[in-house]
Amino acid sequence: MFKPIDKNKQRTKRHRRIRFAIKGTPERPRLNVFRSNTNIYAQLIDDLSGTTLVQANSKDMKDVNGSNIEGAKLVGSAVAKLAIEKGYTTVVFDRGGYLYHGRVKALADAARAEGLQF
Repeated sequence: MFKPIDKNKQRTKRHRRIRFAIKGTPERPRLNVFRSNTNIYAQLIDDLSGTTLVQANSKDMKDVNGSNIEGAKLVGSAVAKLAIEKGYTTVVFDRGGYLYHGRVKALADAARAEGLQF
């Protein structure tokens, strides 16, 4: 019998593979991206202590549509501003198993434009 492809399951497998190579430290945290159909989320994570240092998402921001590239740019710049305020300038980018394309790329480019280095 035909078994349908579960794209989210495939994405989580890719993300697990990526996570073996990418680790966030207190000096250089991991910038994790999660996107749903309606929103996009970004957070800086210290993997050694297992804590979220900074987070921004389109759900909490007013008048931001997280399902398009413009919303992703706003979230990327917001997370970068918060990170720089807390003293984090260099990060490791974790695309979360998604293709580096569209909203994920827009978020990363906006974070770089605000001053984050990765």
